[in-house]
Amino acid sequence: MSRIGKKTIALPKGVDVTVSEANVVTVKGPKGTLTRQINTDLVIDLENGEINVRRPSEERHHKALHGLSRALINNMVQGVTEGYEKRLEITGTGYRAEMAGNDLRLALGFSHDIIIVPPPGVQFVVENRGNTLIIRSHNKELLGMIAADIRKLRPPEPYKGKGIRYSDEIIRRKAGKSKA
Repeated sequence: MSRIGKKTIALPKGVDVTVSEANVVTVKGPKGTLTRQINTDLVIDLENGEINVRRPSEERHHKALHGLSRALINNMVQGVTEGYEKRLEITGTGYRAEMAGNDLRLALGFSHDIIIVPPPGVQFVVENRGNTLIIRSHNKELLGMIAADIRKLRPPEPYKGKGIRYSDEIIRRKAGKSKA
């Protein structure tokens, strides 16, 4: 049995979960509402403030879906109660981020600034004089996608370390040209 899949998900106070017959799970909480379609082969039990995900058989396909589905529902519950955040560090001369209303303006050494409009449910915060960008959301999947898209604009390079990187990311530095 899947170690992750067999764990129950305890529902905190203020969280309302509904499961339709087509396995559409809707989670409502203080930070927002999330909806996701879970595979119809799996059985989702909602009782006594806990959620259990069960699989119908020991087939490889069902085993793979079991832990995944439980993790997705757990991420939804955690997102509407606590929320998620990712920190990006911007390193480089002249590289900075600043807020323009609700939009994010990035100066990354291009001939123009890049303006990013946050999708609904995503919030940008700029700290440390434009060198740290914090992205917050209740949707973990959307948060990771937005952070990856921003990092992709100027990925960190290994020689000087310039670019946008995650705060917990380690960049292996390379030596430059040696004098002969």
